[in-house]
Amino acid sequence: MSTEPIHTNLPDSGGHFGPYGGMFVPETLMTSLQELAAEYETAAKTAAFQDELAAHLRDFAGRPTPLYFAERLTERIGGPKIYLKREDLLHTGAHKINNALGQILLARKMGKKRIIAETGAGQHGVATATVAARFGFDCVIYMGAVDMERQALNVARMRFLGAEVVPVTAGQATLKEAINEAMRDWVTNVRTSHYILGSALGSHPYPMIVRDFQRVIGDETRAQILEKEGRLPDVIVACVGGGSNAIGMFYPFVGDAGVALVGVEAGGEGIVRGKHAARFQGGKLGVLQGTKTWVLADDDGQIELTHSVSAGLDYAAIGPEHSYLRDAGRASYDYATDEEALAAFRILAETEGIIPALESAHAIAWILKRGGEYSSGKLAVVNLSGRGDKDVQQAAQICGI
Repeated sequence: MSTEPIHTNLPDSGGHFGPYGGMFVPETLMTSLQELAAEYETAAKTAAFQDELAAHLRDFAGRPTPLYFAERLTERIGGPKIYLKREDLLHTGAHKINNALGQILLARKMGKKRIIAETGAGQHGVATATVAARFGFDCVIYMGAVDMERQALNVARMRFLGAEVVPVTAGQATLKEAINEAMRDWVTNVRTSHYILGSALGSHPYPMIVRDFQRVIGDETRAQILEKEGRLPDVIVACVGGGSNAIGMFYPFVGDAGVALVGVEAGGEGIVRGKHAARFQGGKLGVLQGTKTWVLADDDGQIELTHSVSAGLDYAAIGPEHSYLRDAGRASYDYATDEEALAAFRILAETEGIIPALESAHAIAWILKRGGEYSSGKLAVVNLSGRGDKDVQQAAQICGI
């Protein structure tokens, strides 16, 4: 771990978070990425843009989301007082709408009326299709064929919203391949299309843009916990695929050394090659889909197969800022297995009347497993990044319900 001080003003002008990040893309995309970075830099400083985004987040998406005291879950664990940040209550059912709204406004500023996106669990695809419908843009969503089968409800939602959903059958037919196809489309149609990347990964400026549009989660949480408890939490927990919900929650607390930040990756069927998607468990430094970060790859640098019961966490790389925070010792990263996540899925439903997304269930699994290590006087916040409607059929089949 590094002993360097934590920098919250990253990335630098080249898109780097320490040794991570950057712009590893075809030359044909460089101009568009530079244009996007310039438009975002202007928008971030423009009151009219920020006010319009805030209005859409409030009136269309449903912000602010509650910070909910999970009383029965707290009693069950017998450790810290547990709060859930209820991103599951947002319009479309997950945190993804925060970023989609911000990026559609940028696309409008750039005069690009055709939207491209990738999706794994379908929540980013639904959010993108939703904002495209709201603003009257054409929308094409790329989704792995395997994910389309296990997330059929979200496929139907996207199509009802007017989006074209393109199945991707190459490779594992999951999120990595969907991103590949979206990038191919973008290279071909870069002058007319904007790619709404859904997580805090890919080439600069996307990790920065997505983080900033998602930091509303952490900003609200900070104000809400201070109002409810008069102090900051002792630990914040979030699931991590690419890492958008986690970095959005973590970022406003990075400068608070007394707040532990815990990201929970997908342990799948165990930490065996090809059976999980926990990048910090056996991964290595590499470049994937535009960014340098921690990836699951073999000794020759070839990207390994991944697995998770959760389509949204089944990805071979993690956002570069998470790699930076881990190296700096500011955030720690653990994992939950499929079995643990499915158990957490049922426990939260039975104890709190809340059915979480399988992605979010990984964070719940961590607090179930590790929460008892904290005393009853401590405070924990778990980011409930999405609701589980999309996962009920899959979970019911696995659990035999």
